[in-house]
Amino acid sequence: MAVYELKNDEIAILIDSHGAELKSLKKTDTGTEYMWCADAKYWGRTSPVLFPFVGGLKNKEYKAKGKTYPMTQHGFARDMEFTLISRTEDEIWFVLTSNDETLEKYPYEFTLKSGYRISGNQTEVLWQVENPGKEVLPFSIGGHPAFNCPIEAGTKQSEYFVDFGDVDEVVSSRIGENGLVTGCMDVYGLTDGKLALTENLFDHDALVIEDNQTKEAALCKKDGTPYLKVTMEAPLFGVWSPPGKNAPFVCIEPWYGRCDSEYFDGTLEEREWGNVVSPGEIWKASYVIEV
Repeated sequence: MAVYELKNDEIAILIDSHGAELKSLKKTDTGTEYMWCADAKYWGRTSPVLFPFVGGLKNKEYKAKGKTYPMTQHGFARDMEFTLISRTEDEIWFVLTSNDETLEKYPYEFTLKSGYRISGNQTEVLWQVENPGKEVLPFSIGGHPAFNCPIEAGTKQSEYFVDFGDVDEVVSSRIGENGLVTGCMDVYGLTDGKLALTENLFDHDALVIEDNQTKEAALCKKDGTPYLKVTMEAPLFGVWSPPGKNAPFVCIEPWYGRCDSEYFDGTLEEREWGNVVSPGEIWKASYVIEV
């Protein structure tokens, strides 16, 4: 396990090789920290990579190749050691490769590369999923970055907002107590694109914003000024803070995948929002954090 730094005139980031996890994002001039500190009292992670699953599975298992496999929420990559493969002043890459341990619980060969690139006040999070095998590789992948909110001393999270850009409303698929998507939808009307972070906003767990409703989400101070923005090409994303804990952070989570529906009874290849890579091919995606 090792921690690596990338730094320029505007920002500095720290990445842990364990899980290839972004652990810190600071402004160089002020020292302001934007990433959650992983205090286990609330949530003991900062920005795990979700692979090869995003969210929970029905009955905590999935079907593939005629068998049923147990699987924990969000897969296993976040708990594994990645290997550093390249590093420059403004870019770093890590790799995780399938092995006997992963093949027992996920019977597919894969090469997962996770990278970070800084430019000005932006951090780009990069993923590559390569298929070294001889069969189609089905997978999901997602980010789970947690950002300090509130960001200013003497303020409360309930005074802050999420700005979804140039949209009048967002529709969220509701998650049930079992961690699966229900048939219910919650519609949130926005004022100038903004949604207040009320104390009860996450009572039903994460907001699940599907179907390319918007490509951005920013955290805003109580005067409406944005202090951090996530932009993405992901078809869906989550917004989350632990319900009932008054936790001082909010996650904005670009996803290429999602938890199962309560009614799902299909195979891995049939999971909603899933992805596939043909043998010898490479799948790429990224998102950007701007402060």
